[in-house]
Amino acid sequence: MAMQASISHVMHHPLGVFSLLVAISAAVPPLIRRLGLPDLVGLLAAGVVVGPHALNWVDSTSETVRLLSDLGAVYLLFTMGLEIDLEEFNRVKRRSFIYGLLILLIGVGTGVSIGLLAGFASVSCLLLGALMATHTPLGYPIVRSYGVQKDESVVVSVGSTIFTDIVALLLLAVGLGLGQGSLSGMGLSLLLLKIGIFALVVVLGIRWLGRRLVLRGISDENRMVLAVLVALFLASLGAELAGVEKIVGAFLAGLAVNSVLPEGRVKEQVIFVGGVLFIPIFFIDLGLLLDLGSLGQSLSNFQFTALMLVGAIGGKGLASWLSGRLFGYRRAQILMMWSLTMPKVAATLATAFIGYQAGLLNQTVLNSVLAVMVVTATLGPILTEQSVTRLKDPSPDAVPVSFGEEAAVLDGVNEVVQRPLRIVVPVANPSTEKGLLSMAARLVQGSSGAEGLLLPLAMVNPSLEEMRGGLNRAVAAARGRLSTAEAIGAQLAVPTRSLLRLDEDIAGGMSRTALEQAADLLLIGAARTDQLRAWLMGDIVDGVCRTAHCPVVVVNFGRDSDSGLGRILVPIKDLSASAREQFELALRVINSAPEEQRLRITLLHVHDPRFSGQDRQWMEQQLIRWRPPGIPAERFHIVIVRGPGIDGAIHRLSREHDLVILRTQRRRVAGLPIPGSDRTSKLIRQLPCASMVISDPLV
Repeated sequence: MAMQASISHVMHHPLGVFSLLVAISAAVPPLIRRLGLPDLVGLLAAGVVVGPHALNWVDSTSETVRLLSDLGAVYLLFTMGLEIDLEEFNRVKRRSFIYGLLILLIGVGTGVSIGLLAGFASVSCLLLGALMATHTPLGYPIVRSYGVQKDESVVVSVGSTIFTDIVALLLLAVGLGLGQGSLSGMGLSLLLLKIGIFALVVVLGIRWLGRRLVLRGISDENRMVLAVLVALFLASLGAELAGVEKIVGAFLAGLAVNSVLPEGRVKEQVIFVGGVLFIPIFFIDLGLLLDLGSLGQSLSNFQFTALMLVGAIGGKGLASWLSGRLFGYRRAQILMMWSLTMPKVAATLATAFIGYQAGLLNQTVLNSVLAVMVVTATLGPILTEQSVTRLKDPSPDAVPVSFGEEAAVLDGVNEVVQRPLRIVVPVANPSTEKGLLSMAARLVQGSSGAEGLLLPLAMVNPSLEEMRGGLNRAVAAARGRLSTAEAIGAQLAVPTRSLLRLDEDIAGGMSRTALEQAADLLLIGAARTDQLRAWLMGDIVDGVCRTAHCPVVVVNFGRDSDSGLGRILVPIKDLSASAREQFELALRVINSAPEEQRLRITLLHVHDPRFSGQDRQWMEQQLIRWRPPGIPAERFHIVIVRGPGIDGAIHRLSREHDLVILRTQRRRVAGLPIPGSDRTSKLIRQLPCASMVISDPLV
C-alpha cells in the first residue's frame, strides 16, 4: 500500500506529470510517423490513453496541465506568425487578401449554417464560423522541397493565412465577450478599438525594439532568445488586458518578431523549444479532454461530423476555385491553393479548445473538430504532393537559369549556355592571392572559350594607415600585390585589369567597386577553415554581403590547393535558380580543368521523409535534365537520400570529393540586410575538402 501510495503521489506530482508529458512528446511522434500519420494524431491518442477516461494517469483539470497547455496554445499561434514569409506575402498581398476574404466569408457562412441546423445558440454559431475559416498550410515544407515556394499560388495561399487567422481570432474574442453577456453595442465598439490599439502597440513596439537590437549588433544568442520569449509572454498578457484571448496577442507577436528576427540559430531555437515541448503538450491535453464514450456518441451522430467535413473540405475548394478563376490560375495552381488551405490544425484547434473551456462549444463539437483535423491534416499534404509537380514548367527542356547563364538557340535547339563573367577579387593576403586568382580564372570563361575579365582589387583605408604612420607604404604594398596579380593573370592567360581603391569603408568599397565595374561576381577568400565562421559572419564578408549587388562567393581551400578540384559535390535543396547557381559554378570549375582531372560532379538531394518512391523518381528525372551535353553520363552522378540529416550526408560524401559548393541565404528584415544562419559555416569547418559558399545578393 505504501508503494502504491508513493507511486500515486509521484504520478500526480507536478514534476511527475511534467515528466510523463515530456516522455510522451518524445516517444510518440517517431512511432506514429511510421504509420504515415501526422504527429498530432499520435499525441491526441496518447492523451486519450493517459487521460481520466482511460488510465487516469493525468488529470486535465490540474494546474500543471492547464499551465503547460496554455503555454502550448500560446506558442502554437506564436510559431504560426513566426514562420509566415512576410516578404512574399507583401508581394501579392492584394490577391492574398481577396483569397482570404473568400475563405473567411465562405467559412463563416458554412459554420454559422451548420450551427443553426444543429440548433446551437447564435454565439456558438459565430465560433463555429471562426473554426471553419481558419487553416494551417501543412503542405508548405513539401512545396519548399520541390523548389516551387515562389509560385504565386503558393504565396497567395500562405499569405491568406495571416488575414483569415487574425479575423477568426477576433471573432473568437467577440464571441467570448458575447458569451459572457458583457458585450453591448458600445462594448463591442470599445473592444474593437482596444484590439486595434493593442495590435499597433505590439507590432510597432516589437519592430522598434528589434530594429534597435539589430542595429546595435546584438549577437548573444541566449539574450536574443530570452528577448523573443519576453515579447511573446508580454504580448499574450497584454491581449488579456485588451479584452481578447491571449492567443491573439501571441499570433501578433509572432508576426512582429518575424519581421525583425533574422534567419538563424535564434529563430531555430525559439521554434525548437515550442515544437518539442509546449506545443506537443497542448495536443496531449486535447486528448485528455476526449471521452471515448462521448466520442462514440458524437460519431454515431454522423450527420454533424459529416457536415463539418464537407464544409471544411468543400468550402476551401470553392474558395480556391473562385479565386483561381478570378486570378487566371491553372488547374494545378488551384489544386495547390486548395491543398494548402485545407488542413485545420493550429488556430482551429486552439479556437475549439478555448470555446470548449468557455462553455460555448460542447463535447460533440470538440470531437467533430478533432475528426476534421485528422482527415484534413492527412488529405491536405497528400494533395500537395500530387499537385506540386504540376506547377513545374511543362516544357521538357526547361531548366532554371542562374546569374552566369543565359538561354540561347544553338543549331535550332534551345540550350542554356555559360556567358563570360567579370569577377572582382579582393587581394589582401599574399599567401592566398594566387589561389584566389586561379579559382577566379576557372570561373571567368564562358562557353566556347568566350573570355571574361579578372579584376584584382587592392583596398587601402587611409585613416587607418595614417594612424599607423604609413599610408604611402600601404599604397606601395597594395600596388605590389596588384603587380603580382597582373603577373598571375598573364600566366593564367586571362584578361586582367587591376584596381586600387582608397576607402574608409573596406567592405562598402568592395561592393561599390563591383557595382562600378558591372561585376557579375565577388570572390573572397577564407584564410583557414577554422576562421570561415568569422569570414561569413564577421565584418568584411558580412559587410560585403549586406551591400553587394551581385552574388558573393567565399572560397576556402583548406589544406589543399585548387589544382586538383576534379570531384565536386553540389548539395541541391530544391530546383530553383539559386540552386542552379551552385551547379553552374561546379560546371565552370570542372570544365576549366585538364581533361584527365575532369572526374565527376555529384548532385546531392536530401528529400522530405514523406516523399514516395514516385516523388524520388521525379526529382531524379528533373536533376538528370541539368546535365549538359558536354558532361558524359559517367561523370554526372545523382545521390538522393531520405531526410532528415543533410549535414551528415554532406559530410559523408565530402570524403570522396575535392570541393563542396554550398549556399547561404541572406535577406532583408525590416529594411535591414541580415546575414544568414551560421549553420553553413559550422558545417564547412568539419569538411575534409575545399569549399565554396555562395551568398545571395540582397535585392
